[in-house]
Amino acid sequence: MRRGFAFVDTKDGPVSWFGANFWSAAGGPRMWTRYDPELVRAELAVLCEHGLTLTRSFFFWPDFMPEPDRIDESCAAAYADFLNAHVETGLRTIPTFLVGHMSGENFDPPWRGGRDLYRDVWLLDRQSWFVEQLTARYTDHPAVAGWLISNEMPIYGEPADRESVTAWVGLMVRSVRAGGGTQPISVGDGAWGAEVTGTDNGFSVRDLASLTDFLGPHVYRMEDDRVRQHFGAAFICELTTTLGSPVVLEEFGLSSDFASDEHAAVYYRQVLHNSLLAGSTGWMAWNNTDFDELAGQDPYRHHPFELHFGLTTSRREPKPQLREMARFSETLAAIDVLNCEREPARVAMIVPEHLEGDIPISDGDDARFAFSTLRQAYTSAKLADLPVGLCRERDGIAEDCSLYLLPSAKQLTAPSTGKLEELAASGATLYLSYCHGTGSFQRGPWIAGLDRIFGVKHQLWYGQVDPIQREEVELTFRTDFGGLAAGTKLSLPVAGNRHSRARLPVRATEAEIVAVDQDGDPAVLRNRVGSGWTVLCTYPIEHMADWTPGVNPDAAVGLYDALAEFAGVRRSVRVADPAVSADVLRHRDGRRFVFLNSQSPQPLRVTPEVTAGELTDLDEEKPVDTLELPPYEVRVLRMSGFDAA
Repeated sequence: MRRGFAFVDTKDGPVSWFGANFWSAAGGPRMWTRYDPELVRAELAVLCEHGLTLTRSFFFWPDFMPEPDRIDESCAAAYADFLNAHVETGLRTIPTFLVGHMSGENFDPPWRGGRDLYRDVWLLDRQSWFVEQLTARYTDHPAVAGWLISNEMPIYGEPADRESVTAWVGLMVRSVRAGGGTQPISVGDGAWGAEVTGTDNGFSVRDLASLTDFLGPHVYRMEDDRVRQHFGAAFICELTTTLGSPVVLEEFGLSSDFASDEHAAVYYRQVLHNSLLAGSTGWMAWNNTDFDELAGQDPYRHHPFELHFGLTTSRREPKPQLREMARFSETLAAIDVLNCEREPARVAMIVPEHLEGDIPISDGDDARFAFSTLRQAYTSAKLADLPVGLCRERDGIAEDCSLYLLPSAKQLTAPSTGKLEELAASGATLYLSYCHGTGSFQRGPWIAGLDRIFGVKHQLWYGQVDPIQREEVELTFRTDFGGLAAGTKLSLPVAGNRHSRARLPVRATEAEIVAVDQDGDPAVLRNRVGSGWTVLCTYPIEHMADWTPGVNPDAAVGLYDALAEFAGVRRSVRVADPAVSADVLRHRDGRRFVFLNSQSPQPLRVTPEVTAGELTDLDEEKPVDTLELPPYEVRVLRMSGFDAA
């Protein structure tokens, strides 16, 4: 299964954007009415010195359009100088048009009068006029790299119906083109639609992908597990790439008020590398500078943590986050990222159609449940070094994988279940761990033919669950399974609500019992189907891990590793330590680059296992067998010998 690794296409060829969202320390959103050209140039210069090539900039709507038929010429002139400053410092920028939301507050032009941004015909005309006029002014400037319609419009304009939002986006995109804009366009909405988050806000990521040139996630997740936090943005990017468009991580970052300098650097390091390996081909950190001089200005007055999201201090001193950006820039250059691609996925993790939230007569809890469960399962799969890709059920099940994962899956459509059974019969391995889901709506298996496919007879009572009474479940393997020897024990923390904290009681018919729980009841079973296998876990291990703070690396890492070996999944590189993830990018010239990423708070000594060739430093001068990984460090190596598989 090919995993998306697409670059934004321009008239000069594909690009990999790398930069920061930009407000000057003199004014923040009000920088255009307090424009300081020398300060702006100094701020841009420090970004350029650290390998950044791009900014995302903002037409602050209340200042740029003080009247419904007038653009403020002093703001427009300041922006023109801002573009010139980019050329002088060797950077480019992506202007953002309709900027009413910023850093915790919505700011209206004084003439809006509460009109609906998506449906009011007069206001639609005024937005279209504004977009077209500014495009015409600046489109020929060499500093303009692309266009964004808005900034987080689901917050500013609020959620709305899908038809109105999609029509609004289409009109704004056409306004850019009417103004002569030829550069790539996206929306700036954050990619927060149902297809990515499981929550419908009207901004269908599918619809917007068909109207724009790239998708731009905004990710500021708060987690109760550090490893899941480090893979959070990557999971969002991976989900977004499945919709076929280039993915640019348009906003990510953190306030220095929320993390120490050391830990802020770790977060940046993890997000940058993991999102690259998840298919992101552009990055724009939030944001370029701190704003200590603006403590009395809204929105910073009432959201004071927003003062310190900068890559530099307000005195332009580089923070550790900027140094991590510089390191990552060097890595992108060293691997020649524009000529790299991800290895094909040999493991497919199925994204249920129910995640997209438009199944008739269904429960929104099920969509959000699918999102959070997949996020945890994705983390475990990465720690198990699986070449995993997300496969959207709605777009059809890929047919070329060795292992198919349905982690803690309550729901799947009947045709997909039949297709997966066929793939197992043709030689693949299908894994399902059962879960009732977190809601009460039709609580029970939405998996057609579960008994037949997995060689069991379930023992459920209608409308009831079989609650897990223990605080921890221990699975004991009765037979060798993949790399797990008979006698191996896996411990699972028990978590969930009154619906989901439950197991699936089964009686084996055709299946072989591979592992049992403390009571001797079947926990993992395998069933021969044609020339392949099905594997059933009767406990919702991924869901329980998702609800458990600080759980990773969890027991699913060992189980997924065993499943991969059992299914014959070929992994180019593997590290036995579950605290280290290993992944590979391939260059068009045959080179392969191995990324080893530690999730351990302690130094580790690891010996990667490779299927072919040997590992060296990037310069190929020093062979690498065993290496030291400092806490939360990422090491990039070269794998010699072209592997065409």
